[in-house]
Amino acid sequence: MPDSQPKEEKPAPTTEAKPEEKEAKAPEENGECNDKDTAEKQTEENGEKKAAVEQPPAKEMRAVVLTAFGGLKSIKVMKKPEPSVAEGEVLIRVKACGLGFQDLMARRGAIEATPKTPFILGFECAGEVEEIGEGVEGFAVGDKVVALPEYRAWAELVSVPQRLVFKMPEGMSFIDAAAITTNFLVAHILLFELGGISPGKSVLIHSAGGGVGLALTQLCQMVPDLTIFGVASKSKHEVLKDGHGIHHLLERGTDYVSEVRKVSPEGVDLFLDCMGGEECNRGYALIKPLGKYIIYGSSNMVSGESKSFFGLARSWWQVDKISPLKLFDDNKGVTGFNLRRLLHLQAGTSTINATVEKVFKLWSEGKIKPVVDSTWALEDISEAMQKMQDRKNIGKVMLDPAMEPKPKPATPAKGAKGSKDKDDKKKGGDAAKDEAKENNAASSGKEEEQNEEVNGEAGDGDAKENAS
Repeated sequence: MPDSQPKEEKPAPTTEAKPEEKEAKAPEENGECNDKDTAEKQTEENGEKKAAVEQPPAKEMRAVVLTAFGGLKSIKVMKKPEPSVAEGEVLIRVKACGLGFQDLMARRGAIEATPKTPFILGFECAGEVEEIGEGVEGFAVGDKVVALPEYRAWAELVSVPQRLVFKMPEGMSFIDAAAITTNFLVAHILLFELGGISPGKSVLIHSAGGGVGLALTQLCQMVPDLTIFGVASKSKHEVLKDGHGIHHLLERGTDYVSEVRKVSPEGVDLFLDCMGGEECNRGYALIKPLGKYIIYGSSNMVSGESKSFFGLARSWWQVDKISPLKLFDDNKGVTGFNLRRLLHLQAGTSTINATVEKVFKLWSEGKIKPVVDSTWALEDISEAMQKMQDRKNIGKVMLDPAMEPKPKPATPAKGAKGSKDKDDKKKGGDAAKDEAKENNAASSGKEEEQNEEVNGEAGDGDAKENAS
């Protein structure tokens, strides 16, 4: 008999996972999360790398760089990173630069504390303020300024400590600013701060045709009844005769001491020496009692293409040793002036600032003006330096970063003459061949006609290919 009892219903399967399954599944879920985090992190890193790659390259500028101490071949115009402005500094867009004998000595490594090569040359420039650093007061972007940095001036941009930057007077050009500041700053200190020049005195100026020399002659003309002796190369005398206030021109390299004594037997009250070496002895001997000898340069050491320790030693061994007791007995004074040391090593900021203000005031009143010999592009710096080294400049030599360089003369290729002869021979041979072809043209007329008939299709085909 069939069973009449109801069948037992089986419970429906549940979807809930067992604890073991949950535990087994959890690592998978965690793995999915870790994979997701890793992917996001990798995407972020890739984005950072891409952003780093897409960053624009550092901006560059043109600058005159000394690659090694020595001759003119060691100077190159190169691309250098633009400088950043630090705290207390002013970033200047350079419009004009000045060149002096100190630059020639720096090229040879003949002055103290010279940086290791390569480095950017230049001690003076003028331009516009492009950016000011934190803590700078009294300057704003766009101000026209002149600056006296220690190196780095011969570039399109330079960052200079605020204390070495001076605002230009209204109406002064960049060329005039770079030409006037250093030269007249030195000249003013030599004559009035150290020399104590006064009416009725006499002064001898070495290198009277140079930038500082001409600045000295202008300032001397402001002192009544002052007799001026100027020593310069013979080639400059014609230009210096008129309009520069020099009463007695003396030739460099001659016995100018005897010439001075013909005019003033007792000598001069102030002897200004930028030469050094044996000129020191002559200068001391030539000054009167109560007179003063001042050395402010040593251009006699600038000779040849590189620094010569023997030459330097010889220059200074030529100088007589003068003791304080000798000065006491002779009633004479000996003084030295080094603008670079005063600016950068001895913190003479107050004296420099006060003198620059006086110089700019004299310019604004029309009492002084810079004499510019020539202006050069940065790329022509070697030629500019050579002119100064040869002492052929009358006035200040300048650099203009925006100026186009002089075109370089074309250098003929090696063996150009031989190549020309070969070309002429080849042309002659080709002409002979052409003449022979013309002479044979008539006799080969029938053969050409036959060839045209035979090769007609091929010729047309070649013509089509060439046309296509």
